[in-house]
Amino acid sequence: MPTPELPPPQSSLPEAASRFGAYVLAAAARACDVKAVTGGPPPTPSLPAPPAISAPAPPPPGTPAADVPAPGAGLERILRGPSGLGTAGLRLSLREEPPTPSAPPAHTTEGTPVPGLYHHPVPEPDPVRVEEVSRRIKSWALDEVSLYPEDWEEQFDGFSVGRYMVGCHPDAPTVDHLMVATRLMVAENAVDDCYCEDHGGSPIGLGERLLLAHTALDPLHTTEEYQPQWAESLHADAPRRAYRSAMDYFVRAASPSQADRLRHDMARLHMGYLAEAAWAQLDHVPEVWEYLAMRQFNNFRPCPTITDTVGGYELPADLHAQPAVQRVIALAGNATTIVNDLYSYTKELAAPGRHLNLPVVIAEREGLSDRDAYLKSVEVHNDLMHDFEAEAAALAAACPAPNVQRFLRGVAAWVDGNHNWHQSNTYRYSLPDFW
Repeated sequence: MPTPELPPPQSSLPEAASRFGAYVLAAAARACDVKAVTGGPPPTPSLPAPPAISAPAPPPPGTPAADVPAPGAGLERILRGPSGLGTAGLRLSLREEPPTPSAPPAHTTEGTPVPGLYHHPVPEPDPVRVEEVSRRIKSWALDEVSLYPEDWEEQFDGFSVGRYMVGCHPDAPTVDHLMVATRLMVAENAVDDCYCEDHGGSPIGLGERLLLAHTALDPLHTTEEYQPQWAESLHADAPRRAYRSAMDYFVRAASPSQADRLRHDMARLHMGYLAEAAWAQLDHVPEVWEYLAMRQFNNFRPCPTITDTVGGYELPADLHAQPAVQRVIALAGNATTIVNDLYSYTKELAAPGRHLNLPVVIAEREGLSDRDAYLKSVEVHNDLMHDFEAEAAALAAACPAPNVQRFLRGVAAWVDGNHNWHQSNTYRYSLPDFW
């Protein structure tokens, strides 16, 4: 049966979303081998365009978090999941523990959120899972990949990666699924710290280091003579050992398309590292839009993009590659990365040298005070968050396929969990005195 053609790009989000939904239904019919009565290809379903969904106006700077409006009905639908006969099993996969009690748990998160930052409070991550993930990841770091020397142990513990990953993946069916994400997170941070940042990192020679480390994710296919030398190189330093091991676990849990998706996003990440390194070598402060372009690559995107693997299901490649889905993922990655810029601001100011982050770039390029540049960065984050929510809501309305709905819920959960971890990690982060 002929493959339906994808709709051309549209300037109107509702119209594009409607066409996207029609494509999904056509693809579903193709997957089920449904043939039209006439013997020809099934007609493309004609779906009514969903109503336009516009992002709510961002709250003014300084608005208390309690006064920030809740997400719209569209996003609530994403978080709530499908309803109706036979859909109960689509909300979350089965977990090892008993069902969560109906009463919402208390919000006991430590730390103060950035004033005026648009975010959604989340329940405390499951402490049993946090403890077990924390135990397992430390064992992996020490016993399997020899990730860090003894004097780095406090920093490793202070990262609280178990709490981070449990909070970001509330629908993970087992601790094993959570560990898939946790190993990758730790490996990515090892590369960042040891190649780029705190622990011996430098922009000098970074391209070579990243290229060789990337072969731990995307294996080298070479001649028999040189294969052993490459394989031996994967054990040469902690970042490569961590990448190799984390990716080995990942490919066992993921489909081939999910694994290739991650490799693509990791290449994007490494390209962002290289742009930042080039600016550091030149002692150059980019324009604000250039910085944001770099941050679209040097960001958290590899983390939410694997939310289906961690959840134990798959968003098929032809759906994941759709422009509407890609835009949602990109906005999520961009917003969560600005969260990191805001919470790590004082930490980076205290470190040697000049660290680029959004407040620093805005202050330099737009001639604002440190305080005003920081507050404007909050507004940039809020705009990205509202765009993310509006685009996700429109996509959810246009495409009611359960795996798309669940994927959108997973990305939204990652966005919220990422903020919660930054807010609560008072070991690493503190806020500037701007209020």
